[in-house]
Amino acid sequence: MNFCRLSGVLVSACTLLPLLHAADGTLLAPGAKVEKLQGGYEFTEGPAADRAGNVFFTDQPNDRIVRWDAVSGTFSDWLKPAGRANGTYFDRAGNLLACADEKNELWLITPDKQVKVLIKDLNGKLLNGPNDLWIRPDGALYFTDPLYARPYWKRDRTSQLTGQHVYFLPAGSSQPQAVATDLKQPNGIIGTPDGKTLYVADIGAGKTYAYTIQPDGSLTGKRLFCELGSDGMTLDSEGNVYLTGKGVTVFNPAGQKIEHFDIPEGWTANVTFGGTQRDLLFITAGKSIYGARLRVKGAQ
Repeated sequence: MNFCRLSGVLVSACTLLPLLHAADGTLLAPGAKVEKLQGGYEFTEGPAADRAGNVFFTDQPNDRIVRWDAVSGTFSDWLKPAGRANGTYFDRAGNLLACADEKNELWLITPDKQVKVLIKDLNGKLLNGPNDLWIRPDGALYFTDPLYARPYWKRDRTSQLTGQHVYFLPAGSSQPQAVATDLKQPNGIIGTPDGKTLYVADIGAGKTYAYTIQPDGSLTGKRLFCELGSDGMTLDSEGNVYLTGKGVTVFNPAGQKIEHFDIPEGWTANVTFGGTQRDLLFITAGKSIYGARLRVKGAQ
């Protein structure tokens, strides 16, 4: 098979399609543009990069986790079935944590694909459906739990809880603690590498908030970051926040919009940084995967 390069990374020539126009702004690397890397999926979500820069993402309708190789640029199924996984994130030990929506659980998947259920329920009641997560430096984590009734559920389609909240899970615990209970429908979530600030997108309200993280996991100092919600989100090395939905919209640390990447799909679900240099913006959008080489690297 022939290969071409996406700003220095080999990508299969038969799957690399240029976008109609590149985004205006300063984040793209010189000469770079947003490019289609692969198509043929049903609904892509939850990208997360391992230490080598390989990106793992979910194709929830097809119940699989797919791996993109940072060196060859090839795609391959990594885990199937995959608990209808949605959002994912790697811990420092190289385990992939996944929001397993099939039974509203949170999974830990080892590098050799052994599955451990970290959260099965909340005091005997099913969660709405863990959607996205972020692991802070000490191994504790936060996750969002919006209610999206799924056609494959064998449970009732109404919530067994009092609302749609953000939860904190201390390292080693199996019972999460609600830490943000006043949001309409929390979805995307990401924290800063120093573990001090947490961004949460309330997609139901069309807003994104920033919180100060306390050592005990509680969140204080809630403040409006921007007037835009998001499905998934990530951060770069300059502290810029990348939100998704209609393409990818980027805000600086002050909450000012600085750039927008148009994506020719009905919905852009999530985004992360991958590649061997951590400077590939990897975008999951509907039935396809897109990428762009940036002048900045991912924050994580």
